[in-house]
Amino acid sequence: MASGTQTSSEYISHHLTNLTFGSHPVNGMSFAHNAQEAAEMGFWAINVDTLGWSIALGVLFTWLFRKVAKTATSGVPGSTQNFVETIIEFVDENVKGIFHHKNDLIAPLSLTIFVWIFLMNTMDLIPVDWIPFVAGQIGASFGADPHHVYMKVVPTTDVNATAGMALSVFALIIFYSIKQKGLGGFLAELSFQPLGKWMLPFNLFLELVGLLAKPISLALRLFGNMYAGEMIFILIALLPFWAQWVLSVPWAIFHILVITLQAFIFMVLTIVYMAMAYDHH
Repeated sequence: MASGTQTSSEYISHHLTNLTFGSHPVNGMSFAHNAQEAAEMGFWAINVDTLGWSIALGVLFTWLFRKVAKTATSGVPGSTQNFVETIIEFVDENVKGIFHHKNDLIAPLSLTIFVWIFLMNTMDLIPVDWIPFVAGQIGASFGADPHHVYMKVVPTTDVNATAGMALSVFALIIFYSIKQKGLGGFLAELSFQPLGKWMLPFNLFLELVGLLAKPISLALRLFGNMYAGEMIFILIALLPFWAQWVLSVPWAIFHILVITLQAFIFMVLTIVYMAMAYDHH
């Protein structure tokens, strides 16, 4: 719930600002005290909260699946093993249904994308004030102003995180396109289709737009949906206590669908784009 010492706009701004560390023109290497200072730190500033939560959730994913793999039994599986096997079978069916080529990377990549994004999205279900409040108290114990201690706990509401994942997938698309077709074949696909070699400039324009749209659509779709969902939770937190319960519970239940669907869409589009990289025209 919004603090009595903050206006509604200050409360919203605080919850939407990352904990940023970088080189400030005046303060040197430091944490940003507001969004303006974060912007002044430039491109090489690090959103510590996004990076920290992403790594922590990635470690959780790795630890859980490794633990299940090491303790798996061929007899009656436990609930955790059954849950993990269901996820793996679900991802494997999607890969087999879309990607009709031989590449041992695609299934592990798809599994990692689906589970990791799902875990990052699920952080949106944590009440918006809990972790920022704890972070503020920790900062206060070190002499910082709690209102200048930021902590965004949903990495996928940071476009830097979603763009990073999308660009990684894009790099794989380019790599395997060139590996399968050769550099000449890849450039020929960009230049000579769909209208033949006599329309090369027009073909090149269309194909480059389509190619560059892939990472942009991956990054912005995930970011936009999760950012909007987080914003609604923040706005609900500004309402009276009784209204928060009336609205937050139904929205959280509905948001479970959004969380899962966005992870699924990112995974499926990755598989589709990788299959397109292998297809010859």
